[in-house]
Amino acid sequence: MAQIEYKDLLDAGVHFGHLTRKWDPRMAPYIFMEKNGIHIVDLNKTLNSLEQAEAALKQIVRSGKKIMFVATKKQAQEIVTEEAKRLKMPYVTDRWLGGMLTNFGTIRKSIKKMQTLEKTLADEEMVKNIAKRERLMLTREQEKLTRVLGGIADLTRLPSALFVVDVKREHIAISEARRLNIPVFAICDTNSNPDLVDFPIPGNDDAYKAISLLTLAIGKAIEEGLMERKQDKEDQRLAEEEEAKRQSDLRNEAEAAKKQARAEVVAAREEAKADTVAEAAPATDAPVVAATEAVAEGGDKE
Repeated sequence: MAQIEYKDLLDAGVHFGHLTRKWDPRMAPYIFMEKNGIHIVDLNKTLNSLEQAEAALKQIVRSGKKIMFVATKKQAQEIVTEEAKRLKMPYVTDRWLGGMLTNFGTIRKSIKKMQTLEKTLADEEMVKNIAKRERLMLTREQEKLTRVLGGIADLTRLPSALFVVDVKREHIAISEARRLNIPVFAICDTNSNPDLVDFPIPGNDDAYKAISLLTLAIGKAIEEGLMERKQDKEDQRLAEEEEAKRQSDLRNEAEAAKKQARAEVVAAREEAKADTVAEAAPATDAPVVAATEAVAEGGDKE
């Protein structure tokens, strides 16, 4: 698990909240104090919430499921995009399309269209036969689709969890996830409603350093989950190989035992046959011996 200390959060400015007049009363349990008209977040609560979120994300990833990163504000776009690409997870950093989760079938059609346009524009022979104006229109459409849907191009099914940077800004994504019972992990500032998400992480969601620190911590937890999944697969493969070898040895032993039993049966038959021949031989030779003795007696008389 990524080890983040109290001092790291303090240096990154995670404790700075919004103006007191902009606060959400439901964030009261996570607020430490008020200073110069600004709420200060309780970093002990932040550390505890972060540990819980990391443990939950680790288990989700370990089971082979995907985590979608959602951050459309400018401060978070770069760091979230880099971390999601590094972990090979889907991400949305340009604009959240309404129905991206609840109407996923239609979004998949748009993704297929984007991929078709990419293949078309990559084919030089086909591009030569397209008029310049039409080619320009296709290029613009492809760039637009890539900008909006490029992060989820490899997503074939709904994600198992969402990691959101700003609860208020990404309210549409959170409402769609809640409707589909998809757990949401989010950085909640003092102006946010933590009840909307399953795993709120109280902290500053506006400062680049704070967003970077928390996002990297989440990324490390996901990475550890991926490594554990890889290790589980390796262990399972070794166990299957050992089981297959054991079954093969058992089959070989069974075949050897069958062959030995057959050989014993054949040997017993041969032995029985030999005994039968030996018993029959004296009875067959008796008349010949008697005749020989009779001829010998006749010779003596003469």
